[in-house]
Amino acid sequence: MASQIHVDDIGTTLLGTILDDGSAVDIFSASSIKMIIKKPDQTTSTKTASFNSDGTDGKMKYVTVSGDIDQVGNYKLQGKVVIGSATYYSSVSTFKVYCNI
Repeated sequence: MASQIHVDDIGTTLLGTILDDGSAVDIFSASSIKMIIKKPDQTTSTKTASFNSDGTDGKMKYVTVSGDIDQVGNYKLQGKVVIGSATYYSSVSTFKVYCNI
């Protein structure tokens, strides 16, 4: 993620890692890779994510588009991956969005 994220930023890469008992989960064969974004007003949106590399390291990313970052304040981010009958979630991370002048 960028060092500072501002309202209306487009193209910001949000990263997540799927871990199980502290080890990366190989998400290469996942049928669904999503990022859940919770805005300061508590609304959530679920976005289709992709591998950050080849998926074997559990790393995923989502690149923001217009409308994703439209509020000042603290956001929450969580990855969700479905592999066969199993569903894995990343830990919840937070990031702050700053206003523009």
